[in-house]
Amino acid sequence: MSERPRIVVFAYSEVGYRCTKALLESKANVRAIFTYEDDPNEEVWFSSVKSLALEYNIPYFTPEGVSDGASIELIRSLKPEILFSFYYRHLIPKEVLSIPQLGAFNMHGSLLPKYRGRACVNWAIINGEKETGATLHYMTEKPDKGDIVDQERVPIEYTDTALDVMLKVAEAAKGIITRTLPLIEKGIAPRRSQDPSLASYFGRRRPEDGIIKWEKDALQIYNLVRAVTHPYPGAFTFYKGRKIFVWKASVLNEDSKEEPGTVLSTAPFEVATGRGKIRIERCQEEGKEELDGAEWARANVKVNDTFCD
Repeated sequence: MSERPRIVVFAYSEVGYRCTKALLESKANVRAIFTYEDDPNEEVWFSSVKSLALEYNIPYFTPEGVSDGASIELIRSLKPEILFSFYYRHLIPKEVLSIPQLGAFNMHGSLLPKYRGRACVNWAIINGEKETGATLHYMTEKPDKGDIVDQERVPIEYTDTALDVMLKVAEAAKGIITRTLPLIEKGIAPRRSQDPSLASYFGRRRPEDGIIKWEKDALQIYNLVRAVTHPYPGAFTFYKGRKIFVWKASVLNEDSKEEPGTVLSTAPFEVATGRGKIRIERCQEEGKEELDGAEWARANVKVNDTFCD
């Protein structure tokens, strides 16, 4: 029996872990894994790709990207016939993409061509989408624009946080890899071009992008809160110069005549928005412990006080 095609994997986060594990469980010929050391400043919620490499005794490397000459020569020396990128954080250069004769493939956390770019799950929730998914596509020099191999849809439920959706996307991604690997190894993977007229692009999100704009409607604020709640940096507002994180909220559709950002009650803790009201269920003053919203409000604010951005 001939040896299966040689594979080099670039992977991180939960999608990276589950997809790489699917390859290893299928006894694919994985010659090396490129990943990252865990960042002590990050709230790590996902499984470790490095630990997976150690478990399966696969050589692993943790450079900060692979665009330098030494990394490119290392990859070339591994003679990969297939490359996979599963939530690897750095762009893989053209010199590397041209090495594998059976193709280089990337797993993206949306239904391409929608939501190209970074933080695609967070953006989908912020925008009130009802579904997203995972897409395996051929890699090109331009990110997220290559032909599609396979896709799987996942629902975004009204109460889902970004973590909930990310775990669904990771499981969908694993399923895609499991069913497409035999086709990729044989060089007969399907490919469907993306329709550029349907494309949308969103950039990375920074912690400071979590600021609550109280003039927006309650649903928009609710979507922001659940899109960036734990393990992400959080939505926040300001009260008398203090930064207040909102970790959990719910929508009240009754309109208020008060200015957006006005405290309407403290128990329950309700705030006026541009349209409707928000009930704050969990919050945290920066540098202090996270509390039930009403508990924090009773001790810190009064009705008719205001929050600002």
